[in-house]
Amino acid sequence: MIRNYFFDLSQKYASKWLIFFVDLFVVLFTLFIAYLIRFNFTLDFDTNQFFVQLPFLAIVSATSFLIVGSYKSVIRHTGFTDIVNIFKAVVLIAGIGITGVILIRSFSLLPNFTIPGSIIVIHSLLSFVALAGSRLLFKISYNYLKCKFKTSKNILIYGAGDSGIITYNALLNGTNKNFNVVNFIDDDVKKRGKLINGIRIISFETINESYIKSNDIDEIIVASQTIDPKRIIKLVDSLIDFDVKVKKVPPIEKWIDGELNANQIKQVQIEDLLGRPPIEIDNPNLINEFKGETVVVTGAAGSIGSELVNQISNFDVKHLILVDQAESALYDVQQDLKRAGKHNFTAIVADIRDGLRIDSIFQYHKPTMVFHAAAYKHVPLMEKSPYEAIKINVNGTKLLADTASRYNVKKFVFVSTDKAVNPTSVMGATKRMAEMYISCLQKESKTKFITTRFGNVLGSNGSVIPLFKKQIEQGGPLTLTHKEITRYFMTIPEASQLVLEAGTMGKGGEIFIFDMGESVKIFDLAKNMIKLSGLSYPEDIDIKITGLRPGEKLYEELLANGENTLSTYHKKILISKTRELDSAKIKAEIEDLCIMNRFQNNNIVMKMKQLIPEYKSNNSSYERFDKRVQIYKKAKSLSSDNNGNKTYSSL
Repeated sequence: MIRNYFFDLSQKYASKWLIFFVDLFVVLFTLFIAYLIRFNFTLDFDTNQFFVQLPFLAIVSATSFLIVGSYKSVIRHTGFTDIVNIFKAVVLIAGIGITGVILIRSFSLLPNFTIPGSIIVIHSLLSFVALAGSRLLFKISYNYLKCKFKTSKNILIYGAGDSGIITYNALLNGTNKNFNVVNFIDDDVKKRGKLINGIRIISFETINESYIKSNDIDEIIVASQTIDPKRIIKLVDSLIDFDVKVKKVPPIEKWIDGELNANQIKQVQIEDLLGRPPIEIDNPNLINEFKGETVVVTGAAGSIGSELVNQISNFDVKHLILVDQAESALYDVQQDLKRAGKHNFTAIVADIRDGLRIDSIFQYHKPTMVFHAAAYKHVPLMEKSPYEAIKINVNGTKLLADTASRYNVKKFVFVSTDKAVNPTSVMGATKRMAEMYISCLQKESKTKFITTRFGNVLGSNGSVIPLFKKQIEQGGPLTLTHKEITRYFMTIPEASQLVLEAGTMGKGGEIFIFDMGESVKIFDLAKNMIKLSGLSYPEDIDIKITGLRPGEKLYEELLANGENTLSTYHKKILISKTRELDSAKIKAEIEDLCIMNRFQNNNIVMKMKQLIPEYKSNNSSYERFDKRVQIYKKAKSLSSDNNGNKTYSSL
């Protein structure tokens, strides 16, 4: 047992004690070199005195090394801190040596013992150079041999600033994989042609087919923290025909204890290809806005709802109520909150169409804020089921808004969609009607009703990104409805942050729209996803065009016809100026629509088209009603005898 203990001890400490004795030998040897230099490279010095000085220097050096701990560093990972420690040790050796010589002379301990001051100075310089140089030489040799005799990847690092240098060191110090950094890339003209650790900085324009093949490049790592997202898109596009992976260094705040590890460098995600910088919210007013509030989130198990729950739970709320009809998904959200140490919440399985159930929740919990994210959102499915779309998106919103108004909730934030703008589908039309209803309700309620509109959310349930990922895993092809189709995109955290921010700034009655940059061509998105998966288009995975689905738009819009915008204090959030509505009439007609029979799909759609003049169906069987509605409205405006409730299917 004792033998094993000493064996383990020797295994653990053998390397550092080896360095200790090597350093000690270097210091003693440099004393001899110092004498040679001092005496013009001859042996015309007192060798007896020299051999007396060696034990003294050995004791002083050993003491200094033990105090500073310079021998404990891992030689192959030598860095600036290690060189500083060597400098400290050498200064300590010189200091102790001078002090010792003075004391020996003062007390006449060794009458014949002396070390010339010039020898001490020369020795100190030589020791520092020898100790530091030997470490750096070993490090360079180790890295060279590691790359030469082991399989390694040829890497380009995009960004020759601090982050690029840190990335370079992280790659070299990584023990699991071997990397050979061929060049740095930088957009700064002043840096081009210069060297970092012997590696040349080149321009982005240098990266072409000839360069990649001649240098056998495997990966390009984007280390720059301030790179334009469009530059990343251009980089991915330029490499789409080559077997070169594009990876990205995470933001500094995500580094482990402020240090970058090679394992944290991940492949570029589809979020990086939005063509715009991430939307960031840093509003300290949010803390005060939610402090002490009782907040209800509907659709709490959905993509947006669950992220709203996650972000709101970080504020000092009095209580958080999670409402959703999806039991399993709601359970998952509940467990996530518990694992995060959150306990001031209640998860409730409930259907927002059940007015009595919603009323009982409000009566018991007395919420002060509501974030309404529950909805049916899939365009083709809702095109076939207008009744269900009305019951959830319109009647569910109506019941929830009426209840919030009745209980004098302070704020009601409704999560809408850009599909409500000049709608071409049943789903979009129902969301627009919900917007209209709460706008009408605002005029007679103490509750501040606020609407938020934004486009597609990356990674949300049923969105194009998870669909493409699944199709890639299955070997393709990727299915796309139209080669020219475009969409606005934002990430789930971005969407949720903007909803919270809009809820904070809203005074009641506003429709907030979010600036999501330029729309993204889905065909390009599909090709980039194939590339990011390490595959080629169309050799490995093809893209199949299937044709627009019922109700689907080719291009999405953020503003309806006749709408303008007002700016807010956040440059990414605008207020839409909508047309004036006849509140009493709109509310009455929406209420009639909500009680229509489930078998009257044609009548439901006809009535929606009457309520929303800009609703024009696209690639849908309901297109035939658009002309009929126009004829009906024209006839109605010319008629002096308007009897009101007609059966539209008879037109």
